[in-house]
Amino acid sequence: MKRIAIFASGSGTNAEKISEHFADREDVEVSLIFTNNPMAGVIKRACRLQIPVVFFDKKTFYQTGKIPQILQNESIDLVVLAGFMMLVPPALVAAFPNKIVNIHPALLPKYGGKGMYGHFVHEAVINAGDKQSGITIHYVNEHYDEGNIIFQASCDLDPADTANEVATRVHALEYEHYPRVIDELLFQQ
Repeated sequence: MKRIAIFASGSGTNAEKISEHFADREDVEVSLIFTNNPMAGVIKRACRLQIPVVFFDKKTFYQTGKIPQILQNESIDLVVLAGFMMLVPPALVAAFPNKIVNIHPALLPKYGGKGMYGHFVHEAVINAGDKQSGITIHYVNEHYDEGNIIFQASCDLDPADTANEVATRVHALEYEHYPRVIDELLFQQ
């Protein structure tokens, strides 16, 4: 059985969609959800989906080997970032080479990097007058949003769109494509 660990810091809508995608599968399991935010909405979603949650703080994440050890002990095949706001430390990247993926709410390499998440990205796209936005699913390396691109999908924008309208279109792409791409990656390994 392939085992997934999801890292999330926020509401957990992508974590929920991914978990639902694999819920009835016998060959794939979302084994754990990790969060650094004790107030994150993903916790309630994980409880409802009966997925164990691992809480950690910044010091544990960056200054110990505890997180990679848990992942290895649980025989995790793929680490999935879904609205996770912390930069993955080099030790974790090294422990899971090409086995950590992230989704970004823009067409990288545009609008990536530190501080570029959520509405900040959508506002930047609007302010630039772009005619398209979308999602990028990529491998994670030691830098924000610089890992090799796995998949991109785009949506057309209207000049009158607000950041909320762009977010709605981008979320639809995330929910449609992220679980499917994860599924494909699990069986390429």
